[in-house]
Amino acid sequence: MSERRAAAEEPDDIHAVDVQPRAGYRIWLRYSDGAAGEVDLSHLAGKGVFRVWNDRSFFTGVHVSPHGSIAWDDEIEICPDALYQDLTGRLPFTLQPTP
Repeated sequence: MSERRAAAEEPDDIHAVDVQPRAGYRIWLRYSDGAAGEVDLSHLAGKGVFRVWNDRSFFTGVHVSPHGSIAWDDEIEICPDALYQDLTGRLPFTLQPTP
């Protein structure tokens, strides 16, 4: 595989650029390709490490981490590619052109 093709297939080419908390356990996301919308995370709330979301002030601390994940702290993160797929129905790397 050529270096150019490998770079084009990198999932990091499309990345989360903004995230905001919404009512309930929903977050609004915007990605570098312009895709934006809300994702419902209520299926995770109250389970395992996500129990901390019961404290609303903790949930509202959602942010894009320096390495690009959707995070609340150093231990609670969600893969931005999985959220992109929830939002658009596609994985980010499947949208990249191949030479």
